[in-house]
Amino acid sequence: FSRSDSSLLSMERTPVHAYTISALLLALLALLFHTLLQLGNSWHRYYVNCQRLRCFPEPPRRNWLLGHLGMVGNTEEGMQFVDELVGRYGHSCLWWFGPWLPILRLFHPEAVKPVLLESAAIAPKDYTFYGFLKPWLGDGLLLSNGAKWVRHRRMLTPAFHFDILKPYVKIFNQSTDIMHAKWLRLVASGSTSLDMFEQVSLMTLDSLQKCVFSYNSNCQETSSDYIAAILELSSLVVRRQHRLLLHWDFLYHLTPDGWRFQRACNTVHRFTADVVQRRHQALNRLGREAWLKSKQGKTVDFIDILLLAKDEDGQDLSEEDIAAEADTFMFEGHDTTASGLSWVLYNLACHPEYQKRCHGFSNCSMPFSTMCIKESLRLHPPVTAVSRRCTEDIKLPDGRVLPKGNICLISIYGTHHNPAVWPEPQVSLVTLFNPLNSKNKPPLAFMPFSAGPRNCIGQNFAMAEMKVVLALTLLRFTVRLDESRPVRRKPELILRSENGLWLHLEPLGPSCESRLPAPRS
Repeated sequence: FSRSDSSLLSMERTPVHAYTISALLLALLALLFHTLLQLGNSWHRYYVNCQRLRCFPEPPRRNWLLGHLGMVGNTEEGMQFVDELVGRYGHSCLWWFGPWLPILRLFHPEAVKPVLLESAAIAPKDYTFYGFLKPWLGDGLLLSNGAKWVRHRRMLTPAFHFDILKPYVKIFNQSTDIMHAKWLRLVASGSTSLDMFEQVSLMTLDSLQKCVFSYNSNCQETSSDYIAAILELSSLVVRRQHRLLLHWDFLYHLTPDGWRFQRACNTVHRFTADVVQRRHQALNRLGREAWLKSKQGKTVDFIDILLLAKDEDGQDLSEEDIAAEADTFMFEGHDTTASGLSWVLYNLACHPEYQKRCHGFSNCSMPFSTMCIKESLRLHPPVTAVSRRCTEDIKLPDGRVLPKGNICLISIYGTHHNPAVWPEPQVSLVTLFNPLNSKNKPPLAFMPFSAGPRNCIGQNFAMAEMKVVLALTLLRFTVRLDESRPVRRKPELILRSENGLWLHLEPLGPSCESRLPAPRS
């Protein structure tokens, strides 16, 4: 090419480069404008939301950056701080997690009722507090939302009918007998003080495995990989909640805790999938009628009920759905029931006069023990709070509005200890649950199993097991406080006690048990 040709090509390329650079600059400007517009909209929504929330009282913050973060810990002092909040504000208050995340704490029946009784579509659960359970529990009833939750709830409700639960009483008795036999051996060897949480948790896991899978792991006497995995998953989820940096999945999966969590999930999922697949294959091989005949005279377990469940269109649950519901029931059923039982034994140890009435022949009636259980659930609810994030504005009876999109933390513990509802809320008074005395209480003054469409579907199962285990325990043992081990409450996934809940056990004579009626659910 000549020099003139090269100059011509250079002149032709120059406009192309200019157009390209101009286009890139325009794209960058458009992106910047879009980002600024989004930030402006977000700031406007944040400002409007803050203005709407001003009608709710707000305790003093730590500072502008942290808000109230860290002011209520998972400790005894944190529980006492909640008591102070409830006593000071009575109804509700506004809480800030950092400068951007407002949370409405509700602790009065009038405040919690409009949220809990709203439909599941308008008041779904908030995943800020439940999301860490997703890899373990999948889309079971605890974590699912929308149409899937509605479908599964309808299909599973018959599984918790009283008639279905009656055969489980025999299993509750068997698992309790195993626990009591172990207690007698430990007491005989000199170990009179035992950690109730450790003992009762193994018993509830044992009974649940039998009720859900018809499987006996003998976990109260020997180690079980499946049971160990469930216990490890529960502790890992709690530990992750307390470490903000590990809230991001990609960071958590790189840590030793994340590796242990994945291994434990695999152990649980393998066990559940194996049981479901084998049971499904047997159903398909025999056919529905023959399979049902093979179950006659046997206890129908939770997996059987799920395999037979059909929706309005005649569709079954998938194996994945059945496994998720079974894992959810194992998680929710063992921890909450163990917490409820451990605390009722503790409260009876604190109040020998109530325990004496349960031991006495004429007064050892199920109605009185049920009153003891309910008062213990009021004082020490296994689940201290539940959360919702409403998709629509919710109007309260006093005219204030809970703006949509905000997290509502419904404090079950706070409602149960609200002096505006329960005079002297820290004082144990079993007669509060005498039917004659409870008539004037608001319906949601007592809600240990939550309330509304998303209440605990297994509450009848839990209450039946607690009644049976408590009755058998008080027929065979007297429980006393271990004064050397002070009790400090610790709210985690369920309400526990720091360093365990230790009680002294004193076996009763066999004559006491023989002259008492057998416990009924």
